[in-house]
This record gives sequence, C-alpha cells and structure tokens, in this order.
Amino acid sequence: MGYEISLLTSMGISVLFALSLNLITGFCGQISLGHAAFLGIGAYLSALLSKAGLPFLATLPLAMLLAGAIGIVVGLASLRVRADFLAITTMGVGFLFVGVVRQQDWLGGELGVSGIPESGLSKIAFMVLTMVLCVVAALLCMYLKKSWMGRVFNGIAEDEDTMRVLGIDVPMYKLAAFAIGTALAGLAGALYAQHFKFIGPDSFGFIESVTVLSMVVVGGIGSVTGVIFGAAMLSALPAWFQFIGDYKLLVYGGLLFLMMRFSPDGVTGLVRRLAVKGGAK
Repeated sequence: MGYEISLLTSMGISVLFALSLNLITGFCGQISLGHAAFLGIGAYLSALLSKAGLPFLATLPLAMLLAGAIGIVVGLASLRVRADFLAITTMGVGFLFVGVVRQQDWLGGELGVSGIPESGLSKIAFMVLTMVLCVVAALLCMYLKKSWMGRVFNGIAEDEDTMRVLGIDVPMYKLAAFAIGTALAGLAGALYAQHFKFIGPDSFGFIESVTVLSMVVVGGIGSVTGVIFGAAMLSALPAWFQFIGDYKLLVYGGLLFLMMRFSPDGVTGLVRRLAVKGGAK
C-alpha cells in the first residue's frame, strides 16, 4: 500500500509540473527547455526553509512566489526572442540554475540537500494534498483557457504580430503566462522536495526539462486533460515496467518522434479523430 501511495504522489507532482509548462508552451506558444529550473527553485527554497524550522505548508506559497518572480525576470529577458531563440534562452536558464547550485555550498553543492524534515502529514494525507493541488491547478488552467486571457494566449501562440496590430499588450500577457506557469512549477518543486526528502542539481537539469516537455507533447499541447494523461502515463511507465527505467530517454524520445510524426496534437487529438471516424461509421 505504501508503494502505491508513493507512486500516486509522484504522479500527482508530475501532473502539476506538466500543467505548469502547458500554461507557457501549450497556451501561449512560448517554448521552454529549462522549465526544470523553476521546479528546482521551489524545491530548494522549500527544503532550506523546512530545515530552518518553517512548517512545510508555509513554504508552499513562498516557493510559488519566488519561482513566479524569477519567472517574470526570465520572461522579461525573453520578450525580444521567439521560437528557436526562445528555446535556447530558456535552456540557458536551466543550465545556469544547475551551475549555480553546484557551486554554492549553502545550497548543498554537488551533494545536494538531504535530511529534509517531515511535513507533519501522513503519507496518505500528503498524497491527498498533492491530488487536491493538482485538481485546483487543472481547474485554474481550464478557467484560464476559456477566459479572455486564454483567448489572448491562444492568439499569441497562433500569430503574435496580428495580436500586436489588434492593440493587445503582448509582452504583458507573455509575462503573465511565465509568472503563472513558473509559480505552479515552484509549487510542484516544494512537493517534490518533501516527497523525496533529497534534492540535488541533477534532479533539475536538461533531462528533466525534456521529460516534462515529452509529457505535454504526448498528452496534447494545450489540452488540460491530455497533459494530465500524458504526465500520469509517462511518470508511471518506469514503475509499471522497470526495464524502462534504464532506457527512459530512449522511450520518451521514441514517443516524441511518433507523436510528432503521426499525431502532433498528442493522444487527445488521436482520440478525437478516432471518435469522429467511429461516429461517421
């Protein structure tokens, strides 16, 4: 029973992390290849504050605030670049975060941070908290997608220049997407640190950023339910099929290739097309 609870908690953290990237990449079309840095920011802040004596629950909003604030700074630096250049810029942010953490002894350096205090919650209560936060994040994403802001996000993703001509303050909406998305990533990071009780620089590197991007692409870029499915499935696969753990990147890379080749809109689009064909028959 303990293993299943731990697996469900890990899946919930992955879902929350994937939803945070979907807000930036799926909703607003801003490619981010360094998103794991914001997961790490939330994780390190929560871990250090917990070791300093602050209750775990009190670290959650602080992790969101710091990750969101740094997300705005990154967003400001990225306003003048698009597409491939934006991807490279965000990838650089990810490398910068890992490099800084490795060099700072007060952040644990290469050894990371261990001995993170207990949250005061049982494993079941922590799992329930994680799932509740996932539901809240999913509802927030659904609301944003149907709101005026969500429509503007979609317009920016489709044709940024047209939105500027229409008088839309594109930089402001881009920053809003970065702020909300990175804040949710910080929240996922705080949960990550508390769940695994150890964090290190290798946990938030480029591979983790590509992994969460895979979850978004496989589920369906821009789809809330699709991303939830993609994140849950890809985070559970190594646990269900242990041999995948040794070939994780190969499997994820293969899934990305297949999806982009045969179903660019992910599992969500594939299911939708199959439903239409079934209805036509």
